[in-house]
Amino acid sequence: MKPLSLTCSFSLRGVALTMLAIAAALVSVTWWYLHPVVERTDGVVYGHRNGDALPLDIIRPAQSNGLGVAFMVSGGWKSGDPGEVPVWMMAPLLRRGYTVFAIYHVSQPQATVMEIIEDVHRGIRFVRHHADRYGIDPDRIGVCGGSAGGHLSLMLAARGGRGADESPDPVDRESSAVQAVAIFYPVTDLLNLGDSTENPGDGGPPKSYVQAFGPDATNMSAWKVIGRECSPIYHVTTNLPPVLIYHGDADSLVTLDQSERFRERAVEQGAEVKLVVHPGGQHGWPTMLWDARKFADWFDWHLQPDVAPN
Repeated sequence: MKPLSLTCSFSLRGVALTMLAIAAALVSVTWWYLHPVVERTDGVVYGHRNGDALPLDIIRPAQSNGLGVAFMVSGGWKSGDPGEVPVWMMAPLLRRGYTVFAIYHVSQPQATVMEIIEDVHRGIRFVRHHADRYGIDPDRIGVCGGSAGGHLSLMLAARGGRGADESPDPVDRESSAVQAVAIFYPVTDLLNLGDSTENPGDGGPPKSYVQAFGPDATNMSAWKVIGRECSPIYHVTTNLPPVLIYHGDADSLVTLDQSERFRERAVEQGAEVKLVVHPGGQHGWPTMLWDARKFADWFDWHLQPDVAPN
């Protein structure tokens, strides 16, 4: 009979090896999940603003479901350069077969928020105009983003629509409407910032973003018009597409009431808005990528009529 101490030693070693094997397997599976096979085209120009090109990236999965989702690349209404959006960030959508269009814009204050809104509308029109080329259905386009990207997504949801029939540019004749939205902590009401650390206390624009709204933003009378025009909550109609919002209840930059009041306004109009509150979540949290899997579910349910919700 072996000594008890020796038996325990072999047992603990076996447990440790098993745990290491499980950990290695989890790391391997996670790495695989976050690196789907894609075909990527970066820097496709969809328009121009103040002499600068407006680019978008096209990220197509190996197994496409024939649907597209536009990702608003914006934080604080500042964007990036083509190719900056990593594949792993879009993995939950790509794994479901969605072609992702990462739409960039000229960052504020070089472009005002009003111009940025115009430009992302142009981005959706461009994607829709070339839908056949990209292998997607032009009548079923989703949109996602976070913070300023969430705000831009809601502006598309609330104000997207037919283009200018008389325009000589065929892209501008297309609709900028989107059919489903899934976003994180969006700005919805610039005139009522609540307990946000950006609230100046006088009803004016967000403290750190005054220049983003142009020189007239310091004129309170003009700001009331600008702020209303740029706030999704004032443009909600019965035609609002279904919206999913994830928002942390500890967010001090864009406070939870921004999403709560938007949902209330949408419900009044008979529109569908689902708000998921992340307990303790600030302006971002570590498990957001996991939550993005629910975004994929949302797009499945609302862009694919034959997919039933769980």
